[in-house]
Amino acid sequence: MAQKIKLSTIAETLGVSTATVSLALRDSPLVAAMTRDKIKEQARALGYIYNRRAASLRTSRSGIIGVVVHDIMNPFYGEILKAIEAELDRDRQTFILSNHYDSVEKQRAFIETLLQLGGDGVIMSPAIGTPPEDIQLAEDNGMPAILIARSIEGLDVPIFRGDDAYGISLATNHLISLGHRVIAMVGGTDQTSTGRDRYQGYVNALRKANIDVDPDLRIPGPRSMQGGFEAAVHLLSLPQKPTAVVCWNDLVAIGMMNGIARAGLVPGRDVSVTGYDDLEEASISTPALTTVWNGQSDVGRSAARALLDKLNGSHEPDGIHLIKPEMRIRQSTGPLRPNSTE
Repeated sequence: MAQKIKLSTIAETLGVSTATVSLALRDSPLVAAMTRDKIKEQARALGYIYNRRAASLRTSRSGIIGVVVHDIMNPFYGEILKAIEAELDRDRQTFILSNHYDSVEKQRAFIETLLQLGGDGVIMSPAIGTPPEDIQLAEDNGMPAILIARSIEGLDVPIFRGDDAYGISLATNHLISLGHRVIAMVGGTDQTSTGRDRYQGYVNALRKANIDVDPDLRIPGPRSMQGGFEAAVHLLSLPQKPTAVVCWNDLVAIGMMNGIARAGLVPGRDVSVTGYDDLEEASISTPALTTVWNGQSDVGRSAARALLDKLNGSHEPDGIHLIKPEMRIRQSTGPLRPNSTE
């Protein structure tokens, strides 16, 4: 096997001290910029690889952050991760990503692996059914945890997410203001704080407008475009068809609009549809989707910053930190039509 390049080798070739090389490779301001660049260039030329394990023994920090979410294929999490990565990059932190797909066992195995690797901390959108003890295990072993998107009762850690009850109430109130009274809600589950809060926001808005809450107009579960498409088929087969639909997220809403169009109706004219999250796809869908911005970038940035601050000695207050959603009105919603079946 080839011999590993040492700091002393780089130092000897440039006529500087090993300490100077070490500081330069860590971007220390104690070394002049020109000297840092020269040392880094020489290190690359010699094939030097930073020994993270040795550094962690000196500093008690590995520079590794764990991030675990439900499914990276969901663009909602992709936008959060982009913000997390940008914030961690500023502190030269590396993150390891895992999808738990709502498997508590898979999530638990990832946390245990992080602990074995000496991970500095973990940012997580917890799986359905996560016991507080699983996250407390990380905390008790010196690996602080920050939660995003979902909350867990009985756990004292910082949690960053959108104000889901308020956000869905914005969408529901928008439809009510357009004259709609037969309004369905599609997607979500009562097994998560997000699902419970969004459904409660929908219910609260209807009741405030003196509209009865019809359980037949709620279709829990769908989180994908396929799920939204299939829900459209079901809703349009009801004796009293809804004139408007509040969707769990933008993916469900886009699938819903496709299902409505497949039935020969026009989304936004015959049936109004709202989404949630304001993904990039929302503004370029046909029609452009009325939705709710849920602050994904703010959630990711705030969570990463809170973890880094905690590792550096400061402490973000425990408990829920809510990002206030905002309505984005586009073409997928419109006034109740006089010839509606309502």
